[in-house]
Amino acid sequence: MAGTQALVKTLDFQLDIQSDNEGLLYDSCLEARSAYNETIRLAKDGVDWDAIPDRVADNATLVKNTTQRVVAKALGAMENYYEYDDFGQPSHTKDDTYPLRANYEEGYNLSLTDDGDVAFRISAKPYKHVTGVLNGSAAHLAVLKTALKSDEWRIGTAETLFHNDTPELHVTVTNTERSVRDKQDSQTVVGVDVNEDNVALTALSESGVEDTLVIDFPEIKFERHRYFTMRKRVQSAGKSGMHDTLEGREERFVRDRLHKVSRHIVEWSQQFERPCIVFEDLKEMRDSIDYGTRMNRRLHHLPFRALQFYTSYKASFEGIPIGWINPEYTSQRCPMCGHTERANRNKKRFKCKVCSHQDHSDRGASVNIAVKGSKKLDWNVPALNNLPQVKKVRRQASGAVDAPTVTHDAVRGYQADGRVGVSD
Repeated sequence: MAGTQALVKTLDFQLDIQSDNEGLLYDSCLEARSAYNETIRLAKDGVDWDAIPDRVADNATLVKNTTQRVVAKALGAMENYYEYDDFGQPSHTKDDTYPLRANYEEGYNLSLTDDGDVAFRISAKPYKHVTGVLNGSAAHLAVLKTALKSDEWRIGTAETLFHNDTPELHVTVTNTERSVRDKQDSQTVVGVDVNEDNVALTALSESGVEDTLVIDFPEIKFERHRYFTMRKRVQSAGKSGMHDTLEGREERFVRDRLHKVSRHIVEWSQQFERPCIVFEDLKEMRDSIDYGTRMNRRLHHLPFRALQFYTSYKASFEGIPIGWINPEYTSQRCPMCGHTERANRNKKRFKCKVCSHQDHSDRGASVNIAVKGSKKLDWNVPALNNLPQVKKVRRQASGAVDAPTVTHDAVRGYQADGRVGVSD
């Protein structure tokens, strides 16, 4: 059913613990595991579920609110099991640490420091606290700082956990004034293809392709390589402090450009009727990359996820939903005839071996992403017999956007009869 959803975000941070209490936090996560497993055992033994929270809390050495939240999650897991599975008995017990779950201002607190950091105070055990500051992405910290200062946001349940032996805090925040439209209520799918030096966008409705755009940002690739070279030089010279300074400058430069590009994506999408922005789910991509040392370094450092995240939360603030699709064959499939072959693509040039359709390769990928996204919405996808001309813009160093330009060698000279031509 179409409708709206509250704007809810989960923000992930690492804990910079300022006191010698990491051992206390680890022990508390082991105690949470015991509470979880005890809940599962009692439920399997037929104990009345309403009586389980008090029984577990009486034996646990955690803060009562934290124990209750852990018990609630364990009972939720049991309930899901009985609802969807009808064989055997669930094991569901945990062998490692388990997250401490707590309500804001009951099991944990957050505050802004004079230095602009976010300080935390976690009640690991009754009257025993772990304190420090949060480390995380600039985007997540910006949202949390806004939530701490604004009445529009409500800070909710958080989980303290160990991920790869590193303590983390995952905080849920809800915007009480804004909502995100259900993606099933969309009338336009905007397919977004994120690449090393550009992002390609295609807006697709049930009437066909509405418009396309390629946003160039070659300076990110150039600056990353330049900073990598400088860091190698200062590292060889034994200047470790300068290495960290250069790394910080690079991060700030890339973050600034990505914020501007993501803002452009959202603003462009807003011109269409009830848009839904669709990305490729690239979580597993890095695990499968193996193209040699130099290319691996370039691809592993691509800001795919950062640009997707920045775009996602900016879109959420505008009520625009986000969708995800499997990236398989989006770059190799012809959007006209559906033929899929790796040889179809040569850098920025796409030419189908079957129907001879020619295109800007990244634009073609964004069309395929939009088509996959529309299929997930159960649309009747129209035949794509006619694609609009490719418009291409380049972000200047100031962050401004140039007017649309000719789409360079990849598409220059192609016919404007529905294949590709020059932009207006």
